[in-house]
Amino acid sequence: MNRAGSTETRTAMAHRDNGEATRGKRTSPANPHHVVYVVYLRNPKGDGKAGYYVGMTGLSPEQRFANHKAGIKASSIVKRFGERLVPKLYAHLVPMSYAEALAMEKQLFDELKEKGYQVFGGH
Repeated sequence: MNRAGSTETRTAMAHRDNGEATRGKRTSPANPHHVVYVVYLRNPKGDGKAGYYVGMTGLSPEQRFANHKAGIKASSIVKRFGERLVPKLYAHLVPMSYAEALAMEKQLFDELKEKGYQVFGGH
């Protein structure tokens, strides 16, 4: 191996090691574009009661809901029973980092569950 090739290899490794290879990934705190959304579910357990699905996405809630209904990375419960988005439950939330959205998804899930609703998602 020649000296130039060796330098190129070290440079490539340095770029990977300092995080440049991961720039723009979901974990970037400088990229707060993740949102939490809620979907109204009609009779998901077959007991006549409605429910909610809580999720998070880097897309718009509308696009993510459309993807669920189309079967693209879909939750089966949303695909089968999802009726509509419920913006009044999430519209006050601003875009956030991936980690913040993950925590908020869980918090909203827990809050709805504590109020007695059937809730799905909320990973």
